[in-house]
Amino acid sequence: MADMILKKSALADFIKSLGGSYKVFVPTKEGPEVKFAPAEGEVLLDYQNSRLSPKDFFFPQSERMFEYSVDTSDEDAFILKDVAANPEPTLIFGVRPCDAKAFVVLDKIFKNDQYADTYWFSKREATVLIGLGCQSPCPTCFCTSVGGGPFHEEGLDVLAYDLGDGLLFKPLTEKGQAALDKAEGLTRADDKAVQEGTRLKEEAETAISSKVETGNIDQKTVLDLFNASFWEEIQERCLNCGVCTFVCPTCHCFDIQDETAGKIGDRVRNWDTCMSWLFTAHGSGHNPRPDKTSRVRQRFMHKFKYIPIKRSGDIGCVGCGRCITLCPVNIDVRDVVQKMNAW
Repeated sequence: MADMILKKSALADFIKSLGGSYKVFVPTKEGPEVKFAPAEGEVLLDYQNSRLSPKDFFFPQSERMFEYSVDTSDEDAFILKDVAANPEPTLIFGVRPCDAKAFVVLDKIFKNDQYADTYWFSKREATVLIGLGCQSPCPTCFCTSVGGGPFHEEGLDVLAYDLGDGLLFKPLTEKGQAALDKAEGLTRADDKAVQEGTRLKEEAETAISSKVETGNIDQKTVLDLFNASFWEEIQERCLNCGVCTFVCPTCHCFDIQDETAGKIGDRVRNWDTCMSWLFTAHGSGHNPRPDKTSRVRQRFMHKFKYIPIKRSGDIGCVGCGRCITLCPVNIDVRDVVQKMNAW
């Protein structure tokens, strides 16, 4: 697999040529925010990060799983019928490496020795991810402290480097190479372009000033961190609004509900949040996490202690910084992790 070059003046034709084989989504501007939308207009290349990650392409905020009838005259009454559609081939251009790494974290969450979430993996397998290296990391980014980086390749099929007048494409998987083979306007990259890509990567990694130490956390027992006194201090500011979990690219908790209208219904799964008092409420009325302290503790323990224990040390955070930027009371995950690491 060889690195390829595309002149920026040919980007529109490149995207259009991919549209013959894939449903293509690109980063675009919607008001002051950046979001991924069907490729119909300008393709943003100089954005820092989107407000939300592209996680909802694979794990929608609300997703129909089954349909059913409660009509007793129907011979299939009360039988759940799978309504998961076969996803069409999709290509997402411009994914940031931190978000791609989050998909790898979720791949391990949604699959174990006994079960794989077909709703997640059917869409993942039908999608090609072309990443775009992050040359101007946000001040809140700390991806290099949690196993990633501004040009991290894990989870991507192709990684693109912005060389100024052109884009350098590095294919990483057979699926990515197949996509580039279908595209127009590419030429083989020379050594100078490859060297420039390496320089950009090193420069971007050096630009990340936020460093978060996590090395001591895995040495501590769960109960030691669980009973730490600093959770009380952190929860005093928290509003339990759930913004942090809503924008997080690795949050994956969901609730399943049956919604019936007349004699037909759907079984739907919706995003859930550990910030909600209903999150672990039992039908009996008992709630093992009845207060803010226990819910705030759950959020950080899950990312930095529980997931690493269950997933061979992988941290459940990719350092994108969205929760830092959007928290209305300025709770900074970096400060919380520092307390966990130093406890």
